[in-house]
Amino acid sequence: MAFDFADKVLLAPMAGVSDPVMRRLCREQGADMAYTEMVSSKGLSYANDKTRHLIDPAEGEDAVAVQLFGREPATMAAQAAWVQEQLGDALAFLDINMGCPARKIVSKGDGSALMQDPPLAAAVAEAVVRAVDAPVTCKFRRGFRRGDETAPAFARRLEQAGVAAVAVHGRFAEQLYEGASDSGVIARVKEAVQVPVIGNGDIRCGADALAMRRDTGCDAVMVGRAAEGNPWVFADIKAVLAGSEPPAPPTAAERIAMARRHARELAAREGRQIVRMRKHACWYLAGMPGAAKARGLVNQCTSLDDFEDVFDRMEAYAARSL
Repeated sequence: MAFDFADKVLLAPMAGVSDPVMRRLCREQGADMAYTEMVSSKGLSYANDKTRHLIDPAEGEDAVAVQLFGREPATMAAQAAWVQEQLGDALAFLDINMGCPARKIVSKGDGSALMQDPPLAAAVAEAVVRAVDAPVTCKFRRGFRRGDETAPAFARRLEQAGVAAVAVHGRFAEQLYEGASDSGVIARVKEAVQVPVIGNGDIRCGADALAMRRDTGCDAVMVGRAAEGNPWVFADIKAVLAGSEPPAPPTAAERIAMARRHARELAAREGRQIVRMRKHACWYLAGMPGAAKARGLVNQCTSLDDFEDVFDRMEAYAARSL
């Protein structure tokens, strides 16, 4: 199996965000591939249903990239093999998270903590590569500590371990999401390795994606926070990268309609877990007239009917504002 990363636009793995419905909507708007939320290899090894459902494809999702995190080579390898067995041809590629800066992840030695232990990171990557037939990729950051750029050397080590591609976020782990992402490190990683390089960090629109590709020579681009409540960002990026005129931004009515669809499809999949729609709803409605009041109502929603009521109110408010 192989995945061609050339000129692809990818939806990033985002914990608690890139649920199956979001992935589906982003794919419909032009994302070439979407990652699952990051999935704990430990959670999978405990046969935890709460973890296992994270790899379930959405209806109509022909392929998906699954991101695993963990620091134990044997556990990572075993669970990677299990994921491949479960998804079969629907598994586009398997990614190893070596970039998450969240304290609860790093404190256990997972995520970006692996950048502080390159031999262990390489061992994890090599074990997963040996365990599966699907391509294996790794996502990591500019470095762990501010001012200590280790990404190029780290990428070379992972390439030697057999990974098929690397994704690089242009911030140090200690930055979290503060400050600007440095695209220069992506260019330096591109010079350091022969495998495809995916550029990530501060891509908010088609112009940003074009600049990333032009300035770094990266093979693909990855969009994260800019897609929150905005699956249309992929249509914009695809148009600009193709040299075409980007589509008009969505109207208030279109944004509300998409939020409503997201809520309905999420409710159909997850039932009472519809509360996770709260963040999505706030993102869809951000900046619209009445959004501040709607945010307070959204944060009290516990059912699909509650969300429908908020969207009805916003629809009426938007109509009066015309």
